[in-house]
Amino acid sequence: MSFKLTILGSHSATPRVDAAPTAQVLEIKNHTFLIDCGEGTQIQLRKFKISFAKINHIFISHLHGDHFFGLIGMLSSFGLLSRTKTMYIYAPVGLKAIIELQLQVSETKIGFPIEFHELTDSKSLLIFEDKNVEVYTIPLTHRIYTNGFLFKEKPDLHNLCMERILQYPEIQRCDYFNLKKGKDFVQSDGSVIANEILTLPPKKPLQYAFCSDTSYQPRIIPLIKNVDLLYHEATFTSKDEELAIKTGHATARQAAQIAKKAKVGKLIIGHFSNRYRGFHDHLMEARKVFENTELASDGGTIIVN
Repeated sequence: MSFKLTILGSHSATPRVDAAPTAQVLEIKNHTFLIDCGEGTQIQLRKFKISFAKINHIFISHLHGDHFFGLIGMLSSFGLLSRTKTMYIYAPVGLKAIIELQLQVSETKIGFPIEFHELTDSKSLLIFEDKNVEVYTIPLTHRIYTNGFLFKEKPDLHNLCMERILQYPEIQRCDYFNLKKGKDFVQSDGSVIANEILTLPPKKPLQYAFCSDTSYQPRIIPLIKNVDLLYHEATFTSKDEELAIKTGHATARQAAQIAKKAKVGKLIIGHFSNRYRGFHDHLMEARKVFENTELASDGGTIIVN
């Protein structure tokens, strides 16, 4: 099992010629999930050669423009590309009304269904599930209602240990699927052969946590405990901590503190304020607390195995 994260944009609200606002693509267990959709996201998708057609689920953290202003343009392009599959959008209440008004006023016919899942709850909820993946909200604290998202692989089936299985003549090929599902084998005399004798455990399922705009919130730590990869906003460095508090954002040090306390595998920091000419100080500040930290960069990819 593995997943791939592509950073389409990693900067904050005001525009730059060399940087895009927040958007990411997560490729996990046969899904291509779009996370946030800042202005110009569809151009970034083209630039980094990510197929529009593979995107069926979009997760929007909150309704500040640098996290969803690219959505209407992208939906319009999907219509021009003759999309017919349903698009599923998970977002705070209000986005449905915004998109429907934009389509109505511009007399845009998109030709495919949109199913909105409007979020209002202040506790973590399971919002998507299939046989491969679960997605939960991560309630955050910003100036408006905001969620992060936790993406969790479901466990694969157990691996058969044929050398051991062949030692028990009663085990037939038709029994293999139950063994793969982790069930013990009951012999005709009633004796039980434990599943761990007959199979090897699957690889640990992977997890990715996306924590969009938020102030420092240790209460999210239990939700993201031991995730393999964490993205956490780090708009400011500690010298501007008062400004972070005022605007509902976090510093690089605070993001690293969350990563350390949650015992995550790797931390990616982003959503940098344009007040900084470079982000080396962000990186050094975070690494003093949590060494395995990297800067988000537009077009950057992270593969987790």
